[in-house]
Amino acid sequence: MTQKELEKYLWGAAVQLRGTIDAGDYKQYIFPLLFYKRICDVYDEEFEIALKESNGDIEYASFAENHHFLVPEDTHWNTVRETTTNVGMALQEAMRAIEKTNPDTLYGIFGDASWTNKNRLSDETLTNLIEHYSQHKLSLSNIPDDKLGNAYEYLIKEFADDSGHTAAEFYTNRTVVKLMTMIMDPQPGESVYDPTCGSGGLLLNCALHLKEEGKEYRNLKLYGQEINLLTSAIARMNMFMHGIEEFSIIRGDTLANPAFLHNDELKKFNVILANPPYSIKSWDQKSFINDPYGRNLWGVPPKGCADYAFQQHIQKSLDNENGRSISLWPHGVLFRDSEVEMRRKMIEEDAVECVISLGPNLFYNSSMTSCLLITNNNKTPDRKNKILFVQAVNEVRNEKTMSYLDPQHVERIHNAYLSFKNEENFSAVIDKEEILKDKNVRISVQLFVKADKIDEESFEVILEECEQSSISLKSSMDELFKTLGNG
Repeated sequence: MTQKELEKYLWGAAVQLRGTIDAGDYKQYIFPLLFYKRICDVYDEEFEIALKESNGDIEYASFAENHHFLVPEDTHWNTVRETTTNVGMALQEAMRAIEKTNPDTLYGIFGDASWTNKNRLSDETLTNLIEHYSQHKLSLSNIPDDKLGNAYEYLIKEFADDSGHTAAEFYTNRTVVKLMTMIMDPQPGESVYDPTCGSGGLLLNCALHLKEEGKEYRNLKLYGQEINLLTSAIARMNMFMHGIEEFSIIRGDTLANPAFLHNDELKKFNVILANPPYSIKSWDQKSFINDPYGRNLWGVPPKGCADYAFQQHIQKSLDNENGRSISLWPHGVLFRDSEVEMRRKMIEEDAVECVISLGPNLFYNSSMTSCLLITNNNKTPDRKNKILFVQAVNEVRNEKTMSYLDPQHVERIHNAYLSFKNEENFSAVIDKEEILKDKNVRISVQLFVKADKIDEESFEVILEECEQSSISLKSSMDELFKTLGNG
């Protein structure tokens, strides 16, 4: 099959679910089913190879060392395919058995979908799905890792398109991911971490980036944490589908229970890439006041917004010698009054290397503009005590509901980061002392670099800044009236 044919074939299963369940729920059934089929077909292929090598020794061909994953005969795809009643139960039991047979690698990987709810998925529907995927062998010889991995990424994007407001929970615009990866430029052997990894796109792209450059990518150490069970399972499947096996993705709440520790402290990483959830209101601020991991290094974020809890977690998790990070945020983190003191300390410590303002519609189902906040624990001498601001709001291809960074956009922004120079209407290098003169310590890009067409600046950003200014003005007026009243 060509890449397009493979994508059409895989998406065909989702088409069969239309009208049966909500589009946003397709992924909890299609991904596990696809992964189940893949590991069964690969097991069969490995079995045949081992059988030939051993001159027909069936016992030898079944040994664990001959297989990526073990698939007991009674849990095999072909066995479940023969089931005609209670198909969902047969699928669920087979998947759980495979997880238990491979506890170190596959525990919990099939998620927690309710396969036995016949009101959602009848025996007929499940049988049709199984027969659809039974049309082709998903073995390594038929469909290599890179081909299936690309098709898997295609499915993730299609599900994001169909998922409405929940898309941002598991999918980051892949053109932005490409830019973030190029800026971080991970090297062979380095450790890479994403504290809110979604479906694993940022981590995966770091490995693919090295692979494209012809460098050793298999010794890149990938770590991720994701709070959603299904999404964390999708991320793990995503790695395996791409043939990447050296990774650790753990389900859990990064702020409440960080997964990666070393000697009771946060594990340190060379590279951190993140697209954290924005402005979380329900988080445990009280615990952060006395955080056992010392993540409140700049202060305690306001109760209704956890953005700087994530940003401080990222900073605390960076290698002290050469750690660098890049985070995708809405613009509010650059100027909100409630975060002034944390922003001040971040600038005073010379943690920030670069701020990049991106165009609108790069987030799913949101027209707001985004920004990239880059920190570096090992700035080169010419970058110390300085911050580069890049106004890339016009470097975007706008479509109806979604925008993209084309290769020329990515290249221009990346080159600006590398050169670290002033360019009229595009970039400016500013001394940190200049920024600290502003009592609100705002690091909004438009304060330092004016875009060619300011009317293309996102309305949401301007509105939010106006609202913040209004709040500040109201507070000042209240104080004035109190003073006058006391007088």
